[in-house]
Amino acid sequence: MPNEQLDQLSENDSDPRVPLACERTLIAYERTQIAWVRTALALISFGFAISTFFSYLREQQGERATVLSPRAVGLTMIVIALIGLILATWRQQRALKLLRRRCPGLPAPIGGHVMAGMIAFLGILALLADLIR
Repeated sequence: MPNEQLDQLSENDSDPRVPLACERTLIAYERTQIAWVRTALALISFGFAISTFFSYLREQQGERATVLSPRAVGLTMIVIALIGLILATWRQQRALKLLRRRCPGLPAPIGGHVMAGMIAFLGILALLADLIR
């Protein structure tokens, strides 16, 4: 019985499930970060596309601007994406810090942070391009 074998471990032996649980938790944090990056990328892309496309159509048709113009909607989507990306990265940093205290020796995840940084840079460029236009 596996449970009986685990009960027979001495105090000096560590539970073999703990390192695997720590690695699974680390990978789950990484997947969550990538999901936030994916969401931010979609918001930035759609926000920029909405702003550009509908502003172009408005110029062609000669309509006047309203309070909720396509540009305002697009800029709002980009800003929401950037705020969400910053908050998600901050939250993951806190969670990883806590996990590293409980499970020292974990490898450093780099994929999510690098991707979040690149998407944030893309979002800032899209925001600036839309503001300058």
